[in-house]
Amino acid sequence: MKRQIVCFGDSNTHGYCARTGGRFDEGERWCCLLQESLGEGYHVVEEGLSGRTTCFPDPLYEGLSGLAYLPPCLMSHEPVDLLVIMLGTNDTKERFGASAACIGLGLKRLVDKARAVTECWREGKANILVVTPQNIDRRYLETEVAATMGHGCAEKSEELGAEFARVAELCGCHYLDANQVLTALPNQIDYMHLTLEGHRQLAEALARKIRSLF
Repeated sequence: MKRQIVCFGDSNTHGYCARTGGRFDEGERWCCLLQESLGEGYHVVEEGLSGRTTCFPDPLYEGLSGLAYLPPCLMSHEPVDLLVIMLGTNDTKERFGASAACIGLGLKRLVDKARAVTECWREGKANILVVTPQNIDRRYLETEVAATMGHGCAEKSEELGAEFARVAELCGCHYLDANQVLTALPNQIDYMHLTLEGHRQLAEALARKIRSLF
């Protein structure tokens, strides 16, 4: 019996490549590398969507609230042994007007929703790993994405680690801060997406963490 790992995130889970505007291939994305590292006893499911937030509906694009999509996602992949949540980067966008503390509350709402879908969990017990995404580099303001991201995103992203750690402890979730395990900086194009090396390092750190949970 394989352990079912659902990785729920945004463009960095989808594998967005800032250099091409497309997607890294299956030999490069962290979810695929995680599957390779964990081996045959696990099944890693990629559930990444560019622009996804924890719970905030985007006024410009439909379907990006993680809160609305998570229950059917979990039920589609049942029985789930572990849910990995890595969100928060898009929540920092200026148009949402959310502080880091409010983004933390958005994460808590998402975690509570996941725990409530009891029928999706193997043996009915929720098992969640919260991952704080890599911080946005402040140089993003010098790029084209600043026009739609708005101001203050990097500063808010730097505060997410403390907020997410607090939520994880409160909700009984496992926790990992990507900023504590990545030495590779974000790419030098938009300063907020993982590089190939970042994907590799994240996969290695998550493999170690996930093995310790079972």
